[in-house]
Amino acid sequence: MEGLGRRTFIALCLYTALLTLSEVNSEIVHIPSVLHGVKGKSLLLSVETYFRLEDVEIQGSWYQTRPGGPKTLLVTFHNHTAIMLASMRHRKRYFFQPPNASLLIPRLDEAAEGDYHLDLDIHFPQRQELVRAERTVHVTVDVPVSTPVIQKTPSSTVVEDKENVTWTCRVENGTRVQYQWLRNNMPLDVSARHQFSQDNSTLVINPVRKKDIGQYRCLARNHISQRQSHTLDLSVFYGPYNLAVKSDHGLRTGEVFTVNPGELVFFDCQADSNPPNSCMWISKTNNATEVITVGLRLEVTSYKLAQAEEFLCRAFNNVTQKQDETQFTLVVASLGTGKERYVQESRSFSPLAAITLSCLFISCMLLVYFRRSCHHPKRVLMNIYNRPLTEQRRPHRSGHEDATEDFGIYEFVSIPGKMESTQASSRSLAHLESVQDLHTTIYDVIRHIPETPTLATQSLLGKQCEG
Repeated sequence: MEGLGRRTFIALCLYTALLTLSEVNSEIVHIPSVLHGVKGKSLLLSVETYFRLEDVEIQGSWYQTRPGGPKTLLVTFHNHTAIMLASMRHRKRYFFQPPNASLLIPRLDEAAEGDYHLDLDIHFPQRQELVRAERTVHVTVDVPVSTPVIQKTPSSTVVEDKENVTWTCRVENGTRVQYQWLRNNMPLDVSARHQFSQDNSTLVINPVRKKDIGQYRCLARNHISQRQSHTLDLSVFYGPYNLAVKSDHGLRTGEVFTVNPGELVFFDCQADSNPPNSCMWISKTNNATEVITVGLRLEVTSYKLAQAEEFLCRAFNNVTQKQDETQFTLVVASLGTGKERYVQESRSFSPLAAITLSCLFISCMLLVYFRRSCHHPKRVLMNIYNRPLTEQRRPHRSGHEDATEDFGIYEFVSIPGKMESTQASSRSLAHLESVQDLHTTIYDVIRHIPETPTLATQSLLGKQCEG
């Protein structure tokens, strides 16, 4: 039993040591699991160590395993020095990179692709411990992709639900190329109508529909590069869809249009269609139908109708051979002054009409103001009696002189008790307005405007308006 106990204790110690060794191995050395290289370029298989290199002694080897081939020794090294190469042909293909046991491949080709194994023995003198580490990195060698080129078959516009489209994407250069298709910069996924080849270089849309319209492009990529193709448009004949009858006249409630008696009404038949659809307008009266006209617009004179009549618009696409129709009722009745009528009339009152009316109102107010300012009787009287005495006593002329000097305003005023006076003061005239028993009579105001006013005439006019 004692012997069994000792063996069990030793086994436990060894197991613990192995666990500790594995933990140390996972922490002291790191190599990337995959490296992607470019053909013709160099590639460094870098080794990261998490200990001081000057405190340890390292010995190891690099091996390569090509796909389907044996494991081949490339180099063996001790600390910072390469001890040997497996063959002379490897001396220019691989270089040992001290101090951390990295390996440099100066020029990549197809033969450089494969798995690279690193075996390391690390001796820690201070701890008197020997640690073994093994790592593997997979190396790929690829050629960058060139700009892809896309093609569409057929190249012309296709008819929805009747034809399909095949897209192909190709690159001139590139290895291990993967393709992705985008419509309006959004990736396309597999669906019942979208089928892809194994590498996604071919896309088949069967059948084509309106929602497939857009700009298509192809994205080509591999591990080391990616490129996008130019865009190519897909055009589809479709429709008619969303057929509707519209009119700017009358009042609409659902599918019923109400118009005033005698009103001329226009109806438009609109649909989403490529190419644009043709329309046929049909009248339905007493279970009988009659084709009225052909075209996108229907003109109806309401006084020729009865109280209500049903109409039908039928849209037809000559390419897709699809058609759709919609029905509406036209009612002739007085709309009155209800809320709906008020809303429609208020909408028809344009801002231009409001501006025009405002301008007319302002012009009238200005005209009234100037007329009152220039022709007020009090102003006329004050202007006469405020003239200088020399101007009042000017000698009388015969009337055959220049007519421009006769230009002016003549006032005939009768003031009782003041006729004998040859001069009146402006103070007494100012008091004239407050005296109620004075009878002042203005008989007439005469203007004489010559055909060609002189400078004196213009000056006199300015004085009259200022007064």
